[in-house]
Amino acid sequence: MIINLKFSSLLAVVLLSSFSSFTTASAKENNGLAPEASAKEAKLSFRDITLLEKAFIDTAPAARNDAIPVGELGVDAGKKASIVKLAEEIGDGKHGRYDSLLISHKDKLLFESYYRRGRINLAHPQASAVKAVTSLALGRAIQLGYLTMADLDKPLVSFLKNLDPTKLVEGAEKITLHKALTMHGGLSVSNEKWEELQKNPAPLKGQGLVQTLLEHSGPITSESQTYLYGNHNPMLVMTVIDAVVPGTARDFIKNEILDKLGITNYSWQTHVSGLPQAGWMVSITPRDMLKWGSVVLNKGKWNGKQFIPADYLAKATSGLVKPTEDWMPDSYRYGYFWYQTSIAVGDKNYNATFAWGGGGQRIIVVDKLDLTIAITGHDGDDQIMAQVSKTILPAFVKL
Repeated sequence: MIINLKFSSLLAVVLLSSFSSFTTASAKENNGLAPEASAKEAKLSFRDITLLEKAFIDTAPAARNDAIPVGELGVDAGKKASIVKLAEEIGDGKHGRYDSLLISHKDKLLFESYYRRGRINLAHPQASAVKAVTSLALGRAIQLGYLTMADLDKPLVSFLKNLDPTKLVEGAEKITLHKALTMHGGLSVSNEKWEELQKNPAPLKGQGLVQTLLEHSGPITSESQTYLYGNHNPMLVMTVIDAVVPGTARDFIKNEILDKLGITNYSWQTHVSGLPQAGWMVSITPRDMLKWGSVVLNKGKWNGKQFIPADYLAKATSGLVKPTEDWMPDSYRYGYFWYQTSIAVGDKNYNATFAWGGGGQRIIVVDKLDLTIAITGHDGDDQIMAQVSKTILPAFVKL
């Protein structure tokens, strides 16, 4: 395990148990540099990336040309010993199969670690954390004047001029952007029907996706518009983005969002509709995940300029509804594709806002602590939030 600590006298080398796939080495052997994927590795599928032989843990991350300021854990903020211990345990596989853990305080990257398939320059699959990014893309469209806050409560179909309203199911107008963003769209297209529809993709292109869904769904009613995770809601939102911005949604995302944030190392797959995926199948680097968190932490600002409207972001990151899926913890609430929960540290409670994707993808923002955390992984059980509560937050709470 490679641990880069500024004060070497504080470094304790912990030998990992014999069953661990990781070994121990000094930072000097690696020149303090985080592991990078080769050009050949970068072309591989994520599953084919070779596991790291040595976990990398750095409490004084190196500055790179990526618009991310750096600092030092334990000097700028945070308790070094407990975070390093947690990182060693992650490297030892004690908390599941995770690929990276990064911690930023007041927009300074203070801690950076990579394990298993994690690399500093490798875009990591985000799974459903992409939904939160889609929400921010809609907020960006509002910031640039292509939509308004009032539009959130208008019928979603009113933005889609290519639809044939005579063929839409009864109640189609009840689906608003607000409803879709909170997973309350109310569509009732079975998985079997959707599989069948995809066999003839031509009618699904562009706004044809919404036309088709609203022809094959049951009526949209107050009874059908209950929380149902997924259910095409993210793609409903992406279709609106594509309809209202100049050019295409793909160009808009690249030019007005990714380029503006300095995100160039990414993969963004295409939906059967021909539009950018809105709920998964996007990969970005762990460092770039922190940039999304920074926008949330700074109430919609990036580099001091309003990037997303503060009032939109306030709604997006509020606990507007209670999720009803049995795999979601009871304390979780849901905004516009963003989760919220309260985390207790001693006698204090801190609201955590986060993007969440299967396998352990998280962008966590704790406003009261000026904290942003990026986590990637490929763990089926995905229990890392317990360690966020137990170790990471307490390390930044001033007693």
